[in-house]
Amino acid sequence: MSVSNGSPRKDMPGRLLRLLSLLQSRREWSGAELADRLGVSGRTMRRDIDRLRALDYPVESTTGTAGGYRLASGRNLPPLLLDDEEAIAVAFGLVTAAAGSVAGIEESSMRALAKLERVLPRRLRPILSALGGTAVALPVHDAPRIDPVVLAVLASCCRDRQVLTFDYLDRAGAGSARRVEPHHLVTVKGRWYLIAYDPDRADWRTFRVDRIAHPRPATGRFLPRPLPAPDPATYLTRSFATAVYRHTARLEVALGADTLRSRLFAHIPCEIEPQGPHACAVRLSAESAELIAQYVAAIMALDASVALVNASEEVETRLHRLRERLPE
Repeated sequence: MSVSNGSPRKDMPGRLLRLLSLLQSRREWSGAELADRLGVSGRTMRRDIDRLRALDYPVESTTGTAGGYRLASGRNLPPLLLDDEEAIAVAFGLVTAAAGSVAGIEESSMRALAKLERVLPRRLRPILSALGGTAVALPVHDAPRIDPVVLAVLASCCRDRQVLTFDYLDRAGAGSARRVEPHHLVTVKGRWYLIAYDPDRADWRTFRVDRIAHPRPATGRFLPRPLPAPDPATYLTRSFATAVYRHTARLEVALGADTLRSRLFAHIPCEIEPQGPHACAVRLSAESAELIAQYVAAIMALDASVALVNASEEVETRLHRLRERLPE
């Protein structure tokens, strides 16, 4: 443990703010971790905890092998402590959130941006003013509206490693009660997805958040399992590519797999199977035949030989009509 060379009393105001910032950054800290981050002895850290409590901040002691501390909900809203990079990141998030898919967030995002500008240090105000006055995010077409309370519950359970229960409707409209270990929230083209491990099915699952109802924390915490992918975004992309929907198509493309991935301008959820340095097979699947036809057209536009190996009847019909409409 490192101990500050300066006077603990002299450093106390700044240290209390730093302690409050740490307590806000995650649900629970051990006493040893807090003392090490603050560069003080355990005794000084405990006194600082008592000082925050005297200021009416609800810092709770937790039980366990080593014990710890957490900031509970209380009557007072503690000051939100942000460094320069965090403040700009929040501002960017507010601008993009105004065009997002979370219901009712447009006006509240702009109010929050105005409040943030008023309390920022003078050096950051021009940056935030320029961002708020010139940056615009286009709304996502046909994105389902999400209840912000639902998102907040899911995010909280992901952060706190809290078991989560909810009611879920699958794409066929069948309902089920689920109990999962939430891992991450990911948003793609205005749609929100929850990645979670489902102990009842002994496997990972992806849930559309707009199909989740009545989410609530359940009794019990869990140890996070390793995600079967480098990161949540990669996992979600792979789950899209391997899913089986109503319509499918399989192509053979005269490009190497890596070359094809690098040349696709748009994100196309597909399985790409290498078949040599200059060839690959592509599998597409979606609920919409029109969407499959659009994906095939995008791949055919890459100026490489493309052969349609098989496809559902409706997809073949749409592709045939597309070829008829193209000039010779």
